Amino acid sequence: MGRARAPLASRSGALHPGAWWLWALGLATAASRTTNPLLLCLLVGVAGYVVAARRTDAPWARSYGAFLKLGLLVLGIRLVFAVVLGSPIPGTHTIVTLPEVPLPDWARGVRIGGRVTAEGLVFALYDGLKLATLLICVGAANALANPARLLKSLPGALYEAGVAIVVAMTFAPNLVADVARLRAARRLRGRPDRGAKALLQVGLPVLEGALERSVALAAAMDARGYGRTAQVPPAVRHTTTCLTLGGLLGVCAGTYGLLAEEGAGYGLPVLLAGLVAAMGGLWLGGRRSVRSRYRPDRWGARAWLVSGSGIAVAGLMIWAGSYAAQPLHPPAVPLTAPGLPLWPAASVLLGLLPAVAAPAPVRGTRPPGRRGAPSAPHPPGGEPGPYPKEAGQ
Repeated sequence: MGRARAPLASRSGALHPGAWWLWALGLATAASRTTNPLLLCLLVGVAGYVVAARRTDAPWARSYGAFLKLGLLVLGIRLVFAVVLGSPIPGTHTIVTLPEVPLPDWARGVRIGGRVTAEGLVFALYDGLKLATLLICVGAANALANPARLLKSLPGALYEAGVAIVVAMTFAPNLVADVARLRAARRLRGRPDRGAKALLQVGLPVLEGALERSVALAAAMDARGYGRTAQVPPAVRHTTTCLTLGGLLGVCAGTYGLLAEEGAGYGLPVLLAGLVAAMGGLWLGGRRSVRSRYRPDRWGARAWLVSGSGIAVAGLMIWAGSYAAQPLHPPAVPLTAPGLPLWPAASVLLGLLPAVAAPAPVRGTRPPGRRGAPSAPHPPGGEPGPYPKEAGQ
C-alpha cells in the first residue's frame, strides 16, 4: 500500500517562507535603530518566543540555538576587544589598569592594554548586543522558513542565484544536525562528546558528510536540468540587466537611507523606485527560465499578518527615533542606567503576532498503543507543505 496523503488542510496551511524572512528582517531593522539594551533584549525575547512556538522538527529548525550562541560569542569578543585594545569613549570610573604594551610611532593612536573604564565597557556592551541581536533575528528566519520552499517561490530570473543562496543557508543547519548526531553516537558508545579532543574526532565525519551532500546535490541538479535557459532577444536581455541592476542599486541606497540617521527623508522613495525597477527586471528575466512550478505557495492572509507585524515593528521603531532619540540611544557618558521607553517597547511586542497568526507546526505523532515508540515521520521537507517528495519531482 502506498503512503497515505496528508489532509488538504495540513498540506495547504503552511505559511509562505518569504513571510518569515520579512518578519525577521523587520525585527533586525528595528534592532539596527537602537542601542538600548532593554529594547534589544526584548527583541531577542520576541524572536525566541515565536521560534519556540512555531518551529517544526526539520533539521534547519535547530539552527536557532547555534545563532544564539554565535551572538553571545560576538558579544564576548566585542567586550574582550574593549578591554585589550581600549575604547574611544572617555571615562572616569576605572575598573582595572592593565600593563600597556609600547608601540612604535607609526601605530600612534592604537594602544594595547592600559586603563579600562566602566564607560568603555558599557559602550562596547551596547554595540556588541546590537550586532548579536541582528544575528539572532537572522537565525530566527533560518529556523522558521523552509529553504527548499523559499527557493521555489523565487522568480525565474533569480533561480540560479537562489540555489547558491539556499545551499549557503542550509550549510549551518546541516552542520549543526551532523554534529548533534555524531555527539549522540559517541555518547552511546561510551566515548566523551565534549572537549577539544572530541571536537577534533567529530570534525572528520562532519567534513565527509558535507562532501557527500555536495556530490549528491550536484547529481540532483544535473538530473533536473539546472542551468538550462530559453532563447530571448538581445534587447530583452539588455533591458532586463539595466532594470535589475538599477533596481537593486536603488534598493541598497534606499535601505541605507532608512537605516542611517540622516537619510530617512530620501530612503523610502528611493527604496520604492528600486523595488519597482527590480520587479520589472525580474519579470522580464523570468522569460529565460524553462522550469515550471508544481503547486506554488500562496501568499494568504496569514502571510500578510506575519510579514506586516515585522514591517510594523521596523516602521514604528524608525518613527520613534524622531521623537525619542535619547531613550533609543542611552549614553555611556555619564554612566546611567538605561530606561525602557513605553511606546517603542509596545511596538516591539507587535512582533509576537506570528505566534498566534501563523499556523501551528505539524510534528510527528506516536502510534497508538505503543509506549516509547519513535515518532512517526513528518511530511517530506520537515514541515507540511503543498509539495510532494523532493526527490520524486
